[in-house]
Amino acid sequence: MLPEHRPILENASFIIKAGESTAIVGPSGSGKSTIIQLIERFYDPSHGGTIYFDDIDIKRIDLKAFREQIGLVSQEPVMILGTIKDNLLFGNMDATDEECEEALKRANA
Repeated sequence: MLPEHRPILENASFIIKAGESTAIVGPSGSGKSTIIQLIERFYDPSHGGTIYFDDIDIKRIDLKAFREQIGLVSQEPVMILGTIKDNLLFGNMDATDEECEEALKRANA
């Protein structure tokens, strides 16, 4: 049996001003991950919803360039397959061993 399809967010609207840092918090199932996935364009709003950045529909923005301009700190750490160093290099392919070690110290890892 397929899961019931129901809206996760309805009539949601908020403004984040340029240069602001914003936290999205709430209980499990409240739509936090959905908001992030919409902002990152992993999928688009249904039923006529639209996301704008600087009054431009997100669907008209170059996705690669856009994703390079946003940052995200997830509540769940994400690791790629491989070594810890492989994961560190995912963020900076040119990092030296010393820079990797410093990153681990700063993360208390």
